[in-house]
Amino acid sequence: MLRVAVPNKGSLHGPTTQLLDEAGYRLHREHRALFAEDRANNVRFIFWRAGDIARNVGAGVLDVGITGQDLLAGAGTASSTKELLPLGFGNSEFYFAVAADGPIRSVEELDGKRVATSFPRLVEQAAHRYGIEIHTVELDGAVETAVELGLAEAIADVVETGSSLRAAGLVTLGEPILRSQAVLVRGSETALTEEREQAVQVLLQRLRGVLDARSFVVMDYNCPKSALETATAITPGKESPTVSNLAEPGLVAVRSMVPRADVQNVMDRLAEVGATEILVTRLEACRL
Repeated sequence: MLRVAVPNKGSLHGPTTQLLDEAGYRLHREHRALFAEDRANNVRFIFWRAGDIARNVGAGVLDVGITGQDLLAGAGTASSTKELLPLGFGNSEFYFAVAADGPIRSVEELDGKRVATSFPRLVEQAAHRYGIEIHTVELDGAVETAVELGLAEAIADVVETGSSLRAAGLVTLGEPILRSQAVLVRGSETALTEEREQAVQVLLQRLRGVLDARSFVVMDYNCPKSALETATAITPGKESPTVSNLAEPGLVAVRSMVPRADVQNVMDRLAEVGATEILVTRLEACRL
């Protein structure tokens, strides 16, 4: 069986299990068991902490896994791990942050200062890029409290909405140290059997299909032949739109894939050039 590591809790757990479910995999486990077998797809799921997945997939302990790019960078395993597919969830940014009413106003001013973080390796790498030296104070959690408690002059942490920072009286400094999202990974040097390699390719194909289905819709509309060139320029599709003649002379039916985020704007533009009966259909899955 292909061994796939799945986050067992935290912000990546729910979106990961939903994605795999939509891709046709069954992750049913009883009483929070650490393993689940999908015999129909010849896959064994192992439920691990996302940080442990980041540390161990690259070592060949498991075949593939889903974790965060920030966790890979923090674990120092990015060089031994190959990213197979960005998954579009778990988005976050990693920043330096300081007291909003304090004297520090740039990353360069952190030189020689204490910085509290749960990701010391990542922070030290960032400091090196800025050409400064810092003293990391490693904390397992509640990093936002470090400045107020006098443990450090700054922190470095994951920022999703910024509400936790504001509540702690902190503001970010400079550009993000790292932009992160969930990714499907494998060991860059790990050799798999032919059967497992094939299972990896099937997994990739299915996940891409789900992600594409989430990103696109199918749009159907009728338009005059005289407006066809303009209309298809608005809806070029992934490759090319499908155009069919209608029974009424001078009219054609068009079908095309459209980015989901642009649907309303595209419909407005089509209506302006004379398109009618504009219909949008959601996708459950696809292969593009």
